[in-house]
Amino acid sequence: MSLIATLGAIEIGLVFALVALGVYITFRVLDFPDLTVDGTLPLGAAVAAAMIAGGVNPVIATLAAIIAGCLAGTVTAWLNIRFAILHLLAGILTMTALFSINLRVMGVPNIPLMNRPTVIEFFTWLNPLIAATGLPGRPTLRVLALLIIVTVIAALLARFLKTEFGLAMRATGANPRMARAQGIRTDMHVYVGVALSNGLVALAGALFAQTAGFADVSIGTGTIIAGLAAVILGETIFRSRSIVVAIFSCLIGAIAYRLAIALALNAGWLGLRASDLNLVTAVLVGIALMLPGVANPLRSLFKRSAP
Repeated sequence: MSLIATLGAIEIGLVFALVALGVYITFRVLDFPDLTVDGTLPLGAAVAAAMIAGGVNPVIATLAAIIAGCLAGTVTAWLNIRFAILHLLAGILTMTALFSINLRVMGVPNIPLMNRPTVIEFFTWLNPLIAATGLPGRPTLRVLALLIIVTVIAALLARFLKTEFGLAMRATGANPRMARAQGIRTDMHVYVGVALSNGLVALAGALFAQTAGFADVSIGTGTIIAGLAAVILGETIFRSRSIVVAIFSCLIGAIAYRLAIALALNAGWLGLRASDLNLVTAVLVGIALMLPGVANPLRSLFKRSAP
């Protein structure tokens, strides 16, 4: 696999690391399976792209995308809490509605952003360092910019989940009945958690649009699968109860997942083509789901055989 292809895979992996963080909050922290993310990713891309194409500062456009994602997550939580609609169905309803909303926001199915200012331009101070390494300029700049953004967000999220409010949110997901008995307002924590999750996914969509140079209404297909695969793969690599390790394992899992897909598609002897992406994705997700079941018996076997 070429250097450009490797950098491209890492770049997409870093974008989907934000998706993995969002999925981690709903699936692992809140125990709230949320399918809204398949609509929230293109929502973030649509809002950011439409505003940037209209001449709005890219930072403001990115913040607006995050707010839009939080609102979408709030709608899903509201349907679940206020009307007792099953969380999976509430997510599907919001995701379905978002497809039409995204088209309304964009006006067209695809918005190009070539030669438009993006948040990546704020990291051009890294160019002398990149030039000294001899790496390809623009692709490396995008990777380093995304790495800084994602690392800062992951650190802030880990810090948030260790605060009193974050601990209450984790208690809400672990045992809502006990949390309510302790005076925790579980409904509020579900609202905040689902909104935060979808805000992160919308940020991923906004960054994807700005790094890829376009926003398309169909980019959200399979988002939940990619996010879950990254979370499960990261948890398999780093098995720890520490919330900090769990957060950063999502980042490693997302990058490893995208690199595995790129390697599979670029392995000539496998005979795979770009049209086989969904097949490769399904196989990798299946392997990621099987790994914990295979790893646990092996660990037990080695423990028994140890003197």
